[in-house]
Amino acid sequence: MMNPIVLGLLLTVVSVHCLYPSHSDVVKLTVSNFDSKVINSDEVWIVEYYAPWCGHCQSFKDEYMKLATTLKGVVKVGAVNADEEQSLSSSHGVQGFPTIKIFSDKRNPTPYNGARTADAIIDVTLEAIRQKVKGGKSGGGRKGSKNAVVELTDSNFAKLVYNSEEIWLVEFFAPWCGHCKNLAPHWEKAASELEGKVKLGAVDATVHQSIASEFNIRGYPTIKFFSPGSRSPSDAQEYNGGRTAEDIVNWALSKYTENVPPPEIKQIVSEATFKEACEDHPLCIVAVLPHILDCQSSCRNNYLDILQKLGDKYKQKVWGWIWSEAVAQSDLENVLEIGGFGYPAMAVLNAKKMKYSLLKGPFSYDGINEFLRDLSYEVCQSNSSQVKFAAGGLELPPR
Repeated sequence: MMNPIVLGLLLTVVSVHCLYPSHSDVVKLTVSNFDSKVINSDEVWIVEYYAPWCGHCQSFKDEYMKLATTLKGVVKVGAVNADEEQSLSSSHGVQGFPTIKIFSDKRNPTPYNGARTADAIIDVTLEAIRQKVKGGKSGGGRKGSKNAVVELTDSNFAKLVYNSEEIWLVEFFAPWCGHCKNLAPHWEKAASELEGKVKLGAVDATVHQSIASEFNIRGYPTIKFFSPGSRSPSDAQEYNGGRTAEDIVNWALSKYTENVPPPEIKQIVSEATFKEACEDHPLCIVAVLPHILDCQSSCRNNYLDILQKLGDKYKQKVWGWIWSEAVAQSDLENVLEIGGFGYPAMAVLNAKKMKYSLLKGPFSYDGINEFLRDLSYEVCQSNSSQVKFAAGGLELPPR
């Protein structure tokens, strides 16, 4: 007769080796039945890869059986003993235990990295089912939505974010995360309001584990800030603002102001120079400076220095700044009515509204600053004359 203690130890070993009893709703998966049951079926599967000796797997056992019972008839729940099925777990990229994958897209299963509770896994799995019904890719929870938020993935993150000339705010989220769900509408609204100034992206960290691991993401949502030219995770900064759309916009705009380079004060030497400054910016500042024979280089440089300082002061406005020597662009001077009272002179043009305003005060830092400050509120509404752009260049209004 076998010693009761030895018998107990053997039963314990057998129980641990099997982990899930045959009467549970967890299906035993092996290399011989995996393809037929999981890959070639139309059903969504949740699969756990475990090792019998793994303490975390043993602690997770009851919760996983609860999951299988709860989802019975809706989703299949299976388990792979990685010690016995080493070739299967290796081919599926399993490197730690327990590893859980959701097989909705059978060729590209979704890794699950959330809380090890039945409820948390159910939330992610139901989202996968919704995406499957819609014909979308499972796991993301935001994919396919038509908004200003850029979907970032393992494959496109470096291309879009690193070395970009734009500012990026990137959210790492998990579809099952309640805080992420609360943030989503605010993130989308902020992205729309910041278009043209700051890019907002989102990474589903449960799907795109490679990029999430590069940033050592440990909680959701995690938001990172990337200034222009960022090249690696070490260049990213933590977002420490609020979670409403207004908070996000205000925080992002403060960073935008810090990172916008001062504009280049370009001399008008061609139609292209003029159009670049005036068609591609909300306002363009047009300065006409005295001829070099009337104002030597030191005099000219003094005026350009004033323009450069003011360009830096108003850089967040993203205005275009150009200048011309007196009489060099006579058609432009006639259209904008510059030069009637001598040089230097200035006009500010709103190409979209086809309106302009003239500097009436002194051509000095303080005089121009006051003029621009007022215009930033009035947006050039004070003059009804029009400047039109045609395919062939500047079109003069009838005189």
